[in-house]
Amino acid sequence: MPRVLVIEDDETTAREIVAELSVHGMTADWVGDGREGLERARQGDYELVTLDRMLPGMDGIDVVAELRRSQVDTPVLMISALSDVDERVRGLRAGGDDYLTKPFAPDEMAARAEVLLRRRQPQAAQRLRVGDLELDLVSHVAYRNGQPLTLQPTEYRLLEFLMRNSGQVVTRTMIFETVWGFHFDPGTNVIDVHIGRLRRKIDGAGQPALIHTVRGTGYMMAASHEAAVTP
Repeated sequence: MPRVLVIEDDETTAREIVAELSVHGMTADWVGDGREGLERARQGDYELVTLDRMLPGMDGIDVVAELRRSQVDTPVLMISALSDVDERVRGLRAGGDDYLTKPFAPDEMAARAEVLLRRRQPQAAQRLRVGDLELDLVSHVAYRNGQPLTLQPTEYRLLEFLMRNSGQVVTRTMIFETVWGFHFDPGTNVIDVHIGRLRRKIDGAGQPALIHTVRGTGYMMAASHEAAVTP
């Protein structure tokens, strides 16, 4: 659950913010003083800060400006009864990411918080890479040294599993249950057959081997210089 620091001196407003964030799946801590809020925010344990403009101890503008000077990049939603344009511009230029004026609708406040949290989330990787092998997770196409490879659906799932666990030994049981989705039958050679097919496509003639056998255990995908086993 995303953690939010609520810096607000008015207890009624603070409780309203905390309650609404909780409804939307966030946990919130509340402090009522600007200096204490600054120190808590500097610790870096929060994904978002809601910050009142006028606070005892230290003004909200000074709090956000000091956070940015301290290289703290946590998103800050400024909340203030001061609604004129100059005040909003001042808050944003000091380092605020958004500005909400009082009185506000709680669900709008939560929606703005969610937007700031989404902006902070890193984009999921769209490609996996091991050595000169790439797997495009959007198009489901693999490339070795820039050349596309033709993979069957099961081969694609097997390759994705190996690449997501590159540098680690994966057992036949792990492969079977992840790629095929049911319990491992020690009497079947289906994994070996598919590994063989995949090897012929991935580790072609003259190409450094990427799929390595770990005898008695399973397989590992790694660039040759990273592998501790021989294919």
